[in-house]
Amino acid sequence: MPRRHLHVPPTAEATPLRAALRELRASLDVPQDFPPEVLAETEAAVREPRLPEADATDLPFFTIDPPTSTDLDQAMHLSRRDGGGYRVRYAIADVAAFVTPGGALDREAHSRAVTLYFPDEKVPLHPPLLSEGAASLLPDQDVPALLWTIDLDADGHRTAVDVHRALVRSRAKLDYEGVQKAVDTGTAEEPLTLLRDIGLLREQREVARGGISLNVPEQEIVERDNHYALTYRAPRPADAWNAQISLLTGIAAADLMIEYGTGILRTLPAAPDGAVGRLRRAATALHVDWPHHVPYADLLRALDPREPNHAAFLQECTTLLRGAGYTEFTGGELPEPRVHSAVAAAYTHCTAPLRRLADRYAGEICLAACAGGDPPPWVLDALPELPKEMADGTRRGNTVERECVDIVEAALLRDRVGETFDAIVIDVKEQEPAVGTVHLEDPAVVARIEGTTDLPLGERLRVRLTQADPGAAKVRFAPA
Repeated sequence: MPRRHLHVPPTAEATPLRAALRELRASLDVPQDFPPEVLAETEAAVREPRLPEADATDLPFFTIDPPTSTDLDQAMHLSRRDGGGYRVRYAIADVAAFVTPGGALDREAHSRAVTLYFPDEKVPLHPPLLSEGAASLLPDQDVPALLWTIDLDADGHRTAVDVHRALVRSRAKLDYEGVQKAVDTGTAEEPLTLLRDIGLLREQREVARGGISLNVPEQEIVERDNHYALTYRAPRPADAWNAQISLLTGIAAADLMIEYGTGILRTLPAAPDGAVGRLRRAATALHVDWPHHVPYADLLRALDPREPNHAAFLQECTTLLRGAGYTEFTGGELPEPRVHSAVAAAYTHCTAPLRRLADRYAGEICLAACAGGDPPPWVLDALPELPKEMADGTRRGNTVERECVDIVEAALLRDRVGETFDAIVIDVKEQEPAVGTVHLEDPAVVARIEGTTDLPLGERLRVRLTQADPGAAKVRFAPA
C-alpha cells in the first residue's frame, strides 16, 4: 500500500536538510551499522546458501524497480496459456535460504522488522551484502527464490496457484519510465505488453470487488532558481500494472493460508465514522469535484495525479489506510477481521522479504500449504510475536515518515519566515476552530495553521510563515 515518498537529490548533500535528517536518525535511535556477529554470519551464509533442487534459470525473468534500486525482491515472467488466459510466474527472493533461525542475523532482523526509508538514504532490514547482493534478484546471477505460478483466465480471474523453491536468473533490470515509454511507443516486447494487459484486467477485477488503489504521487525536491522546491511526481500507469502483480500474489497467498488454517494476514478495518466526511471537506477545499452520488472508490479512479490539487487530495486519502495491522492465526481459527478493506479481499504481505520481516514467514507457510506438509518449527514458534514485531517496525516507519515530511518542509522554507503564501484551508479542528491544516499552492506543503478566529474551511487564505526550523522539524503558519 502507498506511503508518502520523499526524495532528496544528491546535489543537496551539504545542506541543512541533510544535517537535520542525520540528527533525526540519531534522535529516533534508528539502527545504523550491523553488529560484527551479524556481518560475520551474513558473510558465511552468502558463501554457502541453502540452494533449491528445482532449476528455473531457463525462464527469462525481469525486474521493474526505480533505476537506483539494488534490493530487488521480485522478478516476473509473463506468458499466454494454450487455450487462452495468462500465466504469471513471480519469483520472490528466498531470504530463508541465507538466514539461520535463531542466529544473529535472524535476531537482528526481528529487532528491525522493516527497512526504514529516509529521503536521503535507507536503513535496511538485512545487511547490504545480502539484501543488495546475494539474495537480490539482480540480473545475470543465479538466486534462490520462491517461485509463484498463478494462472489467470482471459478475464483476469485466478484459476490456479502454486509456489515452490527454485533457482532463478533475471535477464533484465527495467525501470518504470523505460517500461512506460516502450509500451506507449509500441516498441515493447510481449512480456511488457502482457504486463499492461494483465495489469488492466486485474484493475477491472479490483473495481468489481470494490477494491481501491491509491496512485499517490511522490514528493520530490527539485532545484529551482538557486533554491530547492517541493513538487509532485505523478505515478505512471506502469507503476500500477506492476503493483497489480504484487497484489495478485498477496491475495493468492492469503487464500492459501486461510484454506490451510495457519498464516499471517495484513488486515485493515473499514474507515472510522467521520473519516470520509473529513475527506469530503478536503475535496471541497482543494476544488476536487466529488458529487454525493459518486462512491469514494470511483472518485479515486477519476483523479489525475498530474493535477496539483488531485495530487494533494491523494496524499490526504492515505489517512483512510490508518489502522492496518498484522493478524496471525493457527489451527484453522480464522481471525476477524480477515479482510483488508482497501484491497476488498483477504490479503497478506509476501512479496518483499528483503524489506519486511513478515514476508519471509508468509512465504514459508504458503510453501507448506502447497506441499501439503507442516511449516518449519521456527515459523510456528515465531508466529505469535510476529504481529507485534511488525506493528513496532511499522510504527517506527510511520514516525520516520512524519518527521521526514516536517523536516523537508522546514528545510525548504527556513529562509522564508515572515513571507506570505496562497493556501487552502483543508481541515479545521472541531474543538478548536482557530486551528487547522492548510495546503500551500506553491510549494507543495501541508502544514498546521493557528489563528485567533475561526478558520474558513474550504476557502483560499493568505497565510504567513511563522516557523520553519529543520532542527525542530516543524512548520507553522498563521493567517496573514
